[in-house]
Amino acid sequence: MKRGRPNIRRIIQQEIIKTLIELKTPVATSVISKEVSKTLNHRISWNTIQKYVQELVESGKIQAIQLPHSKIENKSGLVLYTLKK
Repeated sequence: MKRGRPNIRRIIQQEIIKTLIELKTPVATSVISKEVSKTLNHRISWNTIQKYVQELVESGKIQAIQLPHSKIENKSGLVLYTLKK
């Protein structure tokens, strides 16, 4: 049995996955940040959430959807995240 303080990376990554399961639609990093902060009752930085979301994308657990820019052609816009199917 592992003792001591739980790993914050694992806790936040689990909460990100739970949030994506509950919402069922692709969401931006800011929405994930608000939901995880609300669940943990502790403000989690957007940069921290972005870092852990990127790790989850690289590990293949979630999927990033790149949207085109709404006004400028050939430029990328908002990135949305959803569970990998």
